[in-house]
Formats: sequence, C-alpha cells, structure tokens
Amino acid sequence: MSAELQPAKRQTTPTSRGPGHALATGDAARPVAFDAHGAIELARFRREVRGVAAGLPDAPAVINLCEDRYRFLVAFCAAALRGQTTLLPPSRAPAMIDEVLARHPGSYGLGDVMPCCSTPTDALDRAIRLPEQLPQLDGGPLVVADDAVVAIGFTSGSTGQPRPNPKTWAAFRASTTQNLAALQDLLDAGITPTRTTPLVATVPPQHMYGMEMSVLLPLLGPVAVHTTRPFFPGDIARACTDAAGAPLLVTTPVHLRALVESGVAMPALAGIVSATAPLPAELARAAEARFGCEVRELFGSTETCVFARRRTAVDTAWTPLPGVDLHPRPDGTAVHAPHLTGPVLLADLIEVFEDGRFALHGRNSDLLEIAGKRASLGDLTRKLQAVPGVEDAVVFQLDEADAAGVRRIAALAVAPGLAAEAVMQSLRATVDPVFLPRPLRCVPALPRNETGKLPRRALLALLHGQS
Repeated sequence: MSAELQPAKRQTTPTSRGPGHALATGDAARPVAFDAHGAIELARFRREVRGVAAGLPDAPAVINLCEDRYRFLVAFCAAALRGQTTLLPPSRAPAMIDEVLARHPGSYGLGDVMPCCSTPTDALDRAIRLPEQLPQLDGGPLVVADDAVVAIGFTSGSTGQPRPNPKTWAAFRASTTQNLAALQDLLDAGITPTRTTPLVATVPPQHMYGMEMSVLLPLLGPVAVHTTRPFFPGDIARACTDAAGAPLLVTTPVHLRALVESGVAMPALAGIVSATAPLPAELARAAEARFGCEVRELFGSTETCVFARRRTAVDTAWTPLPGVDLHPRPDGTAVHAPHLTGPVLLADLIEVFEDGRFALHGRNSDLLEIAGKRASLGDLTRKLQAVPGVEDAVVFQLDEADAAGVRRIAALAVAPGLAAEAVMQSLRATVDPVFLPRPLRCVPALPRNETGKLPRRALLALLHGQS
C-alpha cells in the first residue's frame, strides 16, 4: 500500500441528510469483538471509529480490504460516518478490485497491516493502510442517515460483469432485525446490558453473508465477533476456545465438512449457521451429532440478504423470516421483504405450502431439457457427490452446443484412487444416459473460493487443463 492513514486532526461530524440511527447500539461496556487477548468494548470501538473517520480522505466510496474483522468493522463504520459507500466486489482478485474501483471514480482502497494480496494492482497502489494502533477520538453519537447507501454488494451476472446491489442503512437495520429474530433461540438468553453471544465466522466480511452475520450482528445486536477468519479446523477450534462462553459458529458447507471429518476437539457451541451453498442433510445430521448443537441453514442472496431459514437435519422445507412474502413465478420467485424497496426476482424455483413454508426446486438456469427429458444441475451434482469414493464434485453446462444444438454437460470430481471411467460407471446407476456428463474429469481439488462457491471461469479452466 502506498500510504498510511493520516493522524486524526479534527472531530468528525456525522453526515446526515435526514432521520438517522446509530451505527452501533447497546451499552458502552458491551463487547463487540474479541480474540485470544480479550474483549474490545463498544466505548473503545466508538472512539476508534471517530479516530479513523477523521483521517480518511474525502471520497464517494471505498473498498474495505481489511483481513482483521474488527478493523473491518471500524473501517466500515468510519467510512459510513464520512458519507462514503463501502464497495463489496464479488471477489478480492486484483483485476476485480480494479474493475469495481474504475466504475466508481475517486474511490480508494482501505486495508489493515496485512498485505491485501500479493499481485500489484491499481487499487493497492492508491490504497490507505490502517496503522497498527488505531487512532481514537472522543465525541458524540455515531449516527448515519437512514437513506445513506452504506454498501454496494456486487454479483457476477451472466456476462461476468459485476452487478451492483446498493444497501441503505435503513435496509441493513431492517434485515438485521430479521436475522436476530431468526437466530434468537441460538443467542445467549441472559438479559444484562453487557451480555453477548460470542460469534466465530469462517466467511470473509466482504461477502454479503459475512457482512450480515459477522459485521451487522455485532453492531446492532448482543453479539461479539472474533477478530480473525479461521480457515482450517484447528484454527476454528482455537478461535472458539477464545470465547468467554459457547460461541455461535458461522460457516459454509465446505468448512463444516472439513471440521466434521477432521476429528479436532471443539468446545461447546451455541449453534452452527451455514449458507452460501446447499447444505446436504447428511452433513447437517453428522455435524449435530458431532458437536451437540443445532445446525441452522440460512437462505438468501446478495440482492435480497437472508430471507429464510431451516434446520436441515430434520426439515426439507424453508421458513421465511418475519415479514417476508414469496410469490412463485414461472421464471423464478419474487421476494417481498421489509428491508427491500420493492420485489426482487430470483432465479430460484419454489413451491409455497399452506403453512407459509416453501420447498426449493432448484434454479431456473439449472434446469435441463434434453430429448424431451428434464433434470437439474443441482440434482445431478448431488448424485455425483453420492458416488462412493467421491469427496467433492460439480456438474455444469458448457457454453458450446453439439450438432443438435444441445449444450453439453461436463463434470469435475475429487475421487482419490478412482479413475474417471469408474466414477462414470457408478453414476450410470442413478442418472439417465442423456444427462451423463461428458467429459467427466477427476481432479485433485475443486477451485472453490473463500465462501465455498465455484466460479464458472475457474471450472472451465480446470476442465480444459489450464489450472
């Protein structure tokens, strides 16, 4: 990074264009974050937000690249206090960061003491680094206007170009109220001003799921988040051990499977929350048996934030969060919610039951029709993953079509000791021949990103031997 945050020279005046609400709520002595060295209280957090805000440059927006989760919280709130929008790219690849910054002229990058990435990039050349010891300033309440766009989450569309999804502070507060209601019975029930539930998250705060669970919950609810983002099972166990009480683990199916299969000793957990990819019911049951707590799966998107929940070990149907209304359509589902300014159309196909719950039947874009027969990429992937010896797998559709104009299906499988033909032979027992993936390639590992998802570009590169 080219520059360090300038020392605070002035009291920061909160920007407000209308009615506003606090950036962080609760008793000044309540913890908002913790690590192996202890807890960080709200009073100190507020002073450091003011101190960092006072040293930020004037700009319309910022990409928050902080690896330390507490510093991400501070930087996010400092930017909001200065009227700046935090940009959340779909990945932190240098080219993607540069692309998002280019679409927001005058913006900059903000990171902590750790390098943001090893590849030189325009964003890093003009980024600001937070000092090891954050500046502090006393002052008034941290208030932001309800209509202030505090974040823009980006999703990759069919063209690969990031699509913006702006989030106002009012929308974030409303969605967080829903999330707190959805998790209420997993949080500490003790009613004291400083009582909090510790939370450990394996997902990055730059992802919308990570933003909702590990940034907004500690800011607006009785939750304190671990400052790190543990990746390996041993690191997750150590972070959970740092908690003063039983922590809530926020994770993904990929991290959860590794944790279950690792055999690492874990302290008692308040619960486990999973999202970003479908959670297999057998994995949910194995995790509940292994860790002695409920595994709760959340359903949402960057466009909508979280809007439904289920206990996957025993339930197949999803329960919408309070105030959420779903309307199935031939091409997807229209989501209505208190935190959305209008209905949002998702490609997910659902069936709504009389009790208000719903079943998910895949995505419109995942449906296949070949020779008058129908299947879904999600179901084909589950069948491939169920083949004995297959540890991980994905089925996806290629861009090119065959002579009949049908787009071919391909697959990648992680199956140590098995040849691709052996995997295919097992798959023939459960899959109609017209939907057998050709080619099917066995690989050492799938190119999952930090939230466990599989970028299409990376899948195609691996399939064609370009990894």
